Amino acid sequence: MIHVFISMNLIRYIDGLQEKGLFCFSGAEAASALGSGVDATRAALRRLRHKGALAMPFRGYYVIVPPEYRQMGCLPANQFIPALMEHLKEPYYTGILSAGEFYGAAHQRPQTFQVVTEESRTGIVCGTVKVVFIKRNNAALMPTRDFKTPRGYLKVSTPEVTAFDVVGYPHHAGGLDNAVTVLAELAESLDAEKLISITGLSPITWTQRLGYLLEMIGEEKLAQGLAVYVAERKPVPAPLSPSRPFHGIRQNLRWRLLPNEKISPDL
Repeated sequence: MIHVFISMNLIRYIDGLQEKGLFCFSGAEAASALGSGVDATRAALRRLRHKGALAMPFRGYYVIVPPEYRQMGCLPANQFIPALMEHLKEPYYTGILSAGEFYGAAHQRPQTFQVVTEESRTGIVCGTVKVVFIKRNNAALMPTRDFKTPRGYLKVSTPEVTAFDVVGYPHHAGGLDNAVTVLAELAESLDAEKLISITGLSPITWTQRLGYLLEMIGEEKLAQGLAVYVAERKPVPAPLSPSRPFHGIRQNLRWRLLPNEKISPDL
């Protein structure tokens, strides 16, 4: 009967959290609130997980799953990632293709929710929800915007940061063809001065690549300031695609770039 008592107390605890607008908690917080042992609390939490009322996207960290999300087996990532990252005390932002969705640049809906952090982290699978973490050493310095979700606010990279990231992490953006498609859809949200203001936060090769691709899709005004930045710094010629051979490729002098991949955007 003890486990029934603990389970009932746990349900009351969870109901109390929801009344306060909270939807995430740690196992340690639950055990402390219930005044029960860690093992007994963990067993009660496990029973609720089996019923689909709770999910555990991260070890020892739980999300309350409302009935409308039971089939998914978890809350959507954008609803629990802010609380999880606060729990981990780690700066983050929603980035790359997942950020592009917030600006209408979601030509191909990403299969995973992409989160940029300063630490290397294993991805999350929670029900049908998949989260991948991409490491960026200076993630905390990147400009972001707050987007409201049903359960709070989510940090999303600005359009300008998103533009740099899709060309900086082409393997996370579905390749350069898709990166250019995203840039074309993102272009109307981009501000040329803001692009220039954050060039120093990324490797110079990202600026070379971004400027070249923006010019390719006819966004010369957005590319102009980037070209000045590249000319001032005179970087070593870099390949457009870092994963492909570039021996013998003729240099694009304006961008000091070796266009070693033919780009075919889906425009």
